Parts: sequence; C-alpha cells; structure tokens
Amino acid sequence: MSFQNDLLLRVAKGEQGERTPVWMMRQAGRILPQYRKVRASLSGFVELVRTPERACEVTIQPVDELGVDAAIIFSDILVIPEALGLEYKMIEAKGPYFEKVIESAQDIANLRTVNPEDQLGYVLDAIKLTKAELNGRVPLIGFAGAPWTIFSYMIEGQGSKTFSKAKKFLYTEPELSHQLLQKITDATIAYLKAQIKAGADIVQVFDSWAGVLSAESYLTYSLPYIKQICDAIDEAPVIVFAKGAYFVRKQLGELNCQVLGLDWNMDIQESRELFGNNKVLQGNIDPCLLYADFATIKKETIKMLNTFGPNNHIANLGHGVYPDTELDKVKCFIDTVKEHRFS
Repeated sequence: MSFQNDLLLRVAKGEQGERTPVWMMRQAGRILPQYRKVRASLSGFVELVRTPERACEVTIQPVDELGVDAAIIFSDILVIPEALGLEYKMIEAKGPYFEKVIESAQDIANLRTVNPEDQLGYVLDAIKLTKAELNGRVPLIGFAGAPWTIFSYMIEGQGSKTFSKAKKFLYTEPELSHQLLQKITDATIAYLKAQIKAGADIVQVFDSWAGVLSAESYLTYSLPYIKQICDAIDEAPVIVFAKGAYFVRKQLGELNCQVLGLDWNMDIQESRELFGNNKVLQGNIDPCLLYADFATIKKETIKMLNTFGPNNHIANLGHGVYPDTELDKVKCFIDTVKEHRFS
C-alpha cells in the first residue's frame, strides 16, 4: 500500500525523515471529547474493544483531531488472557479485574490454545476496517502486552503497585511460571502475526510492569520471551517498550527489534551512546509535562528533540497520555514536534 504519510514507517526502518514523526501512547481515549461521546453510547470499555466499527472510529479520531503520524488500533493488552480463557472486566476508576486467576498447574493446563481468527477476530476486523478507512493516510500500529505483563495480571487478578502475588509465583513456582509464560508467548506471536496479516504496518510490545522485577528476574522471566516474539515477527517492524527497565538497557538493545521505547526516566544521551545507531529510539516526554503551560511544553519538547537529534527518533511520551490532560496541551506537544526543524 502507498501512504500519503509514511514518515513513521521510514524512520522506524532506520531511514532519514524530513522531520521527527510523532504519535502518543493512549492517544485514542478520554483526552478527546469525540471518544467520550462514543464511550458513553456503549455499556463500557470492553464493549468498545469488542465492537469493530466503534473501535475503528476511535482509532481514527486522533489522526483527524491531533494530526499524529500513526494510528494505533483501539484495543487492550488483556484480550490475550481472555482468549486463553480468563475473562476480564474493566471497572471504572479502578481498572481491570479477573474473577478467575491462575493458581495451579491445572489452571495452566486448562488454558486454551489461541487461534486469533477465532477468539480475537473482533480485533482483526477492527484492523481491517481501520485500514480501509485510513486509506493510506498514515500507518496503523498493532500491539500486544509482553508476556511478563500479561502473566502478572493473570496471577494477580488486577492492577497492583507491587504485583507481589505474581512475583511470589515466580519464586515459588518457577517451572509453572515458565509454562504459563510460554503459553502467553505462543499466543502473542500468533496474535501479532494475525494483526500484521489483517493490516497492521508496525507492532508494539508493551511491557508495562517491567520495572517491578529485579534485573535477574527480568532476564529470566521477561526478556527471553520478548526475544522469542521479536525473533518470530519478521513481517513488520517491532517496537519494544519496557517501562522502568533501565536496569537491562544493554540487553534490550540486543533484541531483534527495530525500535526501543524509552520511558521518561531513561537518559536520552546515555541511551544513544549505549545503542548507537543500531536502534531507533521512541519517547520520552514525561506525560505530566503536558499539565504545564504552553511555553514550558514547547521549550521542553524542543529540548527533547534536539537531544535525540534528527535521526533514528520517533517522538512520543514516556508512557501513555493521562486522561485528564487538556486537549490543547496535547496539540501543543504534537504541533511543536511537527514544526521543529534541525538546523
């Protein structure tokens, strides 16, 4: 497919762009009044995820309203545990909740083998619809959660500051932990390949809870499974975003992926020196910067862009945009990136 704007794809592949491309994690969401209107017409978040026409609609809204250089399919990382057999609910103001969690070898044995076309067809349909509606305006990003992050929800049953139940399982049931992580990995590889087949131009792996593990645990229970995913996906570029994983930056840089996402705690210059030109870097403004005044947002965004430099950088936040962020502040960030030129 030919694109009207393929800047993000070109830069993700290591090519030089005329400017820095920009998109934002959680760009399709409550920052947009159009999204809130769609959400209010449905029973809740999960129905929106499972309704391809509405998921398509909210995926495209940031392209129309913000002028970002890519759309990211509206979905959730927790569709994978659901496909495996653990249903989740999204509780307003609290987050995800699983009534049934993994507690034993039998629970793991009872998990389904995931066929994306069967259990996750609604996501694939949303991708196909979105590709048709975008009609080449910008690339479409697909995504999935990293195995450790998915594992943590399947054991814990909900969000947590410490994920101590999930970590306890790693320490007390290491063999079962590896069994579950492998099942999640196999399902994730199949799912991402199906997303690409359906039309995703690039995919991102979110390891949202990387930072709760020690370096040793991360190298044992997370990175090997992300490596399997990166090695298996050769049909499209892969972005790996491991939040809080500054302690394994060197090993992240050895992954067979094109782009590494940096959170706002990761030093840009240090990361550049570590990765050289082998990786395109994505990030990494603190989402809370967008609460500041316009002059501060513009100044700090330009500072970030100049620190990353003109090549091998995709502008983004260091995590998802917060839902109470003012729309004009988001537009200020995006417009500043798009207007900036390197002298």
